[in-house]
Amino acid sequence: MTTLSTTDAQHAQSVLSSPALIRLITEIDDNGPIPPRALTRTLTDVPEDHLRHSADQARVLGLVHVQPGAGLSLTTVGEELADVYDALARWARRHEYPAPVCDFTGRIQHTLALLAQPPVRPSHSDPRRRAGVVPANSEADTEFARLCRLLQEWLHDHPQVVGVADPETAA
Repeated sequence: MTTLSTTDAQHAQSVLSSPALIRLITEIDDNGPIPPRALTRTLTDVPEDHLRHSADQARVLGLVHVQPGAGLSLTTVGEELADVYDALARWARRHEYPAPVCDFTGRIQHTLALLAQPPVRPSHSDPRRRAGVVPANSEADTEFARLCRLLQEWLHDHPQVVGVADPETAA
């Protein structure tokens, strides 16, 4: 498996960290398909234009599809992304990143941003070690490396996320 370039990783982070996309994917994962025309009633905390853009982008990326009789549903790719989001949020919650109290979407966004940074391996005593975010112990290092691999594997298996910035550019 090849490693993504920093530019590709940052682009993927930008696409995957959209609050509306995170909310859309996790809502469907947690509660099942969203019926036609119920998107804005279901995700009332997301501005309508952001929600429509994210739904279009999710379709282009192959994360969701319209299931006849049920509504907007996750594809297998979307289900796998929901699992990645869950893993990111669990890691962030366990390490109180970015803060002891933070919402699910914020934890995912901040962790994706951290994963998109170029790797740094200063010594455990170096205060610049990922800005003090990753605790300096072998367990945290192992967990963080596992997250990096998980995201890399998902992106490797689904390169359309790296190649598509916006639904309009895919048309």
